[in-house]
Order: sequence, then structure tokens, then C-alpha cells
Amino acid sequence: MDTRDWTDVSVNDAVQLADRVWWVGHALPDDKFQCHVYLIENGTDSVLFDPGSKLTFKHVLKKVEQVVPFNHIRYFVCHHQDPDITGALPLIDKLITREDAVIVSHWRAIALLKHYGLELPFFCVEENGWALKLSENRSLEFIFTPYMHFPGAFCTFDSSTGVLFSSDIFGAFTEEFSLFAHDESFFEGMRFFHEHYMPSNEILFNGLTKLEAYNITMIAPQHGSVIPTHMLDFYFKQLKNVECGIYTLAQTSADILHLSKLNKVLRDFMETMIIHKSFSDIGQSILELIRRILPVSSFECWAINESDLVLHICESNLFKGVRAEMPDGFEDTLGMDIHQWKMRFKEILVIDRSGDGTDSGHGPETCAYMPLTSSENVKVNGLVKMSFSTPINLDDETAQTLLQIAAPLSVAVEREMIQRSMELEKQRLYKQAMTDSLTGLYTRVYMNEALQRIFSIQDRNPNTMLGVIIFDIDHFKRINDTYGHNTGDEVLKAAAGTIMDTVRDSDIPVRMGGEEFAVFITGKDAATSDQIAERVRCRVEALTFSHPMEKEQLTISAGVTFRNPGQTLEDLLHQADTALYQAKKEGRNRVVISGSPAP
Repeated sequence: MDTRDWTDVSVNDAVQLADRVWWVGHALPDDKFQCHVYLIENGTDSVLFDPGSKLTFKHVLKKVEQVVPFNHIRYFVCHHQDPDITGALPLIDKLITREDAVIVSHWRAIALLKHYGLELPFFCVEENGWALKLSENRSLEFIFTPYMHFPGAFCTFDSSTGVLFSSDIFGAFTEEFSLFAHDESFFEGMRFFHEHYMPSNEILFNGLTKLEAYNITMIAPQHGSVIPTHMLDFYFKQLKNVECGIYTLAQTSADILHLSKLNKVLRDFMETMIIHKSFSDIGQSILELIRRILPVSSFECWAINESDLVLHICESNLFKGVRAEMPDGFEDTLGMDIHQWKMRFKEILVIDRSGDGTDSGHGPETCAYMPLTSSENVKVNGLVKMSFSTPINLDDETAQTLLQIAAPLSVAVEREMIQRSMELEKQRLYKQAMTDSLTGLYTRVYMNEALQRIFSIQDRNPNTMLGVIIFDIDHFKRINDTYGHNTGDEVLKAAAGTIMDTVRDSDIPVRMGGEEFAVFITGKDAATSDQIAERVRCRVEALTFSHPMEKEQLTISAGVTFRNPGQTLEDLLHQADTALYQAKKEGRNRVVISGSPAP
């Protein structure tokens, strides 16, 4: 049957939707919140979805019996625990005589359904791999859609037909009963249903995105109308943009348009928090969002950084923050317990109508101050000031919206401070990892990173030369044993300083470990690596020391070699070590060369 032609279907009887998939519900007169019941015909392992309430069950039973004997139903899937779909369970419990019949649901719903005191056992979807095999050719997959509209919400997908039993998702209020959504006009009832029924757009969007991964051919919701194939793309796309949870904003107002506008600001604000990481990026977006609902002339923030310095973050400094003092009247609020804030200011949102407008140039200025709290919501770690171009009277809903913005804004500011602290720590650790703390030379970590790039360049251009010198202080163990490690450290620093003073800025001097050093020389000067090594040797030999080393003469040995294209670092260092060993063997305080520069 072509779904596009289902305009004259009689709902007085069971209606076949797909291969062995039936609608067996009942339309209650003058009910805008119709509830649907569906049946999968599968012999003695048939499945009934969301059986309904006591008001409709006798009609459901009649239609089921038109397809299969009621006792052929083995599985009663309850997508949630609300009485409009589970109120008939006590009646079913009395009718079922087979011992293998079960109620299929999520544990969160089962925790409530058990209070019906039923004899029927429960089949917990998450304990059974989120699937139910009906036969060799047919199985059901349960799709977890938490918080749509309750924590344990899920949908059921019949892969053999592509029918999605979507529970409350895609539900709708309807002025007149219509089993099928024939066109786009049905969406308005769906919008109103989801705006007040689903907790947030983010939850709805994530759930819809999960469902889109399935090869759906038809959607069979609990409420509203069945959505045929040709309307799926439209309803998925439109539903993703619905503003949900709008009643959470209501304080005293019932103005849905105003609540919807405030809710859109909140949603866009959250998206801004997600998309952008740096506060300098999100600051301007925040200002523009608040201007949708209030005549804001400026938006400013104060926060404490990792050094306990106050940063002033505002449009004039591109929301990057500069050191500043807290505004008058709030000097001691940072670090204050939030309860102390409430005791002092009486309210979380502080409205100040005493400004004279001398700073803004807009006449009498109204300001709103709002604390930002730590992630534990105990201490005030930031302050927001919003200046308005004209004095205003905040309605309860707008004030509540600002307070809701404060929570993610607190996270954004705290994240900014943490990121700045992490960046400083990262720089410190990077420097620590790259530089030897005693000598100031590079570490082997930096050597490996730098040489990887240099080797790659030389391998692509064999004419590029690379020389390496390995130095080792002669008789260093005797110096340590005789004069102690403190004196030994001074000797190491002196030798390292001589090396750094001798080589070029572009060369890479490295402390290899202990009293051993290396210098990697690139470019044309690589050919003179032996001369550089000799200059270092002479300068080390000329070093003088104070007591107790005043009579000691320090010497150093060196091995010099040159890298050939394709040669590994391990092989190169071994080659240089061999030359160094030869220098030690020949009497120390000398330079030995192994090989020659590559042509």
C-alpha cells in the first residue's frame, strides 16, 4: 500500500502499516493527546507496543484479535511508565495465561511499573543487549534516547521493515485525529508538543541525530500521526530546530513568544560555549546574544587568574583581559562565599539604578551585576556587569534567563582561567623538558625532536651537511669523588658555558647525560666541526677555578663525525662515540675525527 494514498483509512479496524506491522489503537473523542498502539504480527511471539490505558484497551483488544489471538502476544513493549500507555497492564496481566509472556522496558521504567503488582515478569532491555530476536529473519533493536522525555526513554527499530516505534519523539497535539501526517501542516502540533515536553533542544537534537543513523522508512509515534517515508526528511530537519523546555523559564508570564525568544537566547548561548574555547572568541557573541533581549551598552567581566590577579575582560580589550581593580562596591567579593553575597546584596542579580551616565554618555545608566561561581558553586570567582543604554525594569523571566546564563558563563570564565594557567604550565614544562636545568643546554628530548626535522631535510637534499661533536670531561669522576658533587656541578656548568659561548645560535648543544655533551652543526660550518671542537677543547683547558679547584686543570676530549643521508641517529651517535673513545685511548684532551663531510 502506498503511504501517499492513505487518506481514507478507517481507524475502526486494525490498519496495516508495513509487513506484519499494524496500528491497533483507538481514537478517543475530543482528545488532543491521542495515544497509539502498534502490533508486530509474529505468530506466537507477537509484540504489542505501548498497550494503552483502561480507556482504550477494550478497543485495542478487539483490533488485536482481528490480526492474531491475543494470547499469541508474548512481548509487551512499554517505552515508558506513563499511565496513558501502561494503564492497561493490570487488565493484560489477568488476560495472559502463557508463562513466557514478558513486559519489555528499561530498568528506570520497570522500577515504577512494578508498583502495579503484576504477575508478568519484566524483560530489561539494557540487560539483554538492547535487542530482541523474534525469529531467524526478524529482530528488534532498542535505541536509548535518554531524557526524551524521561531518563530511561528508548525507541524500538524493526530492521526488517524500517519502522521506528519512536515513543514520545515525533509526537504531537492534534485538533482532529489523523492517523497519518499527510503534509507539512502537521508539524505545528509537533512543535508545540516538543517545546513543552522535551527538556532541551540539545537532548532532542542528540536523540534525533542518533535516530538518523538508522534506515527508517516510517515513524510510528505514541502521539500525533504516523509519518510516512516521503515526509521523514522534512520532520527530522524541522524537529531539530524546535526550542524545547520553554516552561522552565516561566515565573509569572505565560507569554509563549517571549519565553521562546528567551529560550532561543539560552540555546544559542550554549552553542557559543561549545563552539568557542577562548573567551576572547565568545565575548562578542555573548554581548550580541544579550542584546537580543536587553538594551545592553556594555558587557564586562572580572575574574581572578592563577596568580590571584584581577583581570578585567570587556569589549574594549577584545575580551582578552587586562589587570584592573574591581568596580566600586564589589572590591571584596571575589573569593566570597555565595551565601555571603546573598546576605549583603539580598539577591543574586543586583540591579543598580544610581549611575549618572557620565561614563557611557547615554544619560542615567542602569547596571546589573551578577556573580560567577566556581564549579562547586560555593565561592564567587568572577563578576559580570551589564550596562544598559536606557533604564529598564527586568521581568522575572528575563532575570531568570540572565541567571541561567551565569552558570555556563561561570564555566567559560573558569575554563579561560584554567586554560591560561595550563598554557603557562605547558610553557614551563616544555622549557623544562627541552632545557637541562643545571647547564642550560638542550635535553635529549629536544635533540630527538629537532634532529628528526634536520634529518628529513638532509635526506631530501644530500648536499646539506650535518656534523656532530661528542664531548666528555676528562677524569670527571675523580673531580666528583675528590671535591664533591657541588663542585662537580660547577665544573659541568663551566664546561657547558664554554660550549654555548663557542657554537653558533643555530647549532644544537645538548647535555647527553652526566659529563657528556654533544653539539650538532648544520650548514656549511658542519665541515669545520673539528675546528669548532678544537676551539672548545682549548677554551676548556684555559678555564680557571676558585678554591678548592684552583690547582686543577680541566680538560675535555671530543669525537667528531658527519652524517650520511639515511643514517639513523643511533648509528650517528655510535660513530661519534667511537671517535671519542679513540681520543680517550690516545691520552685524552684531544679531538679525533671519524669520516668526512658528505659531498
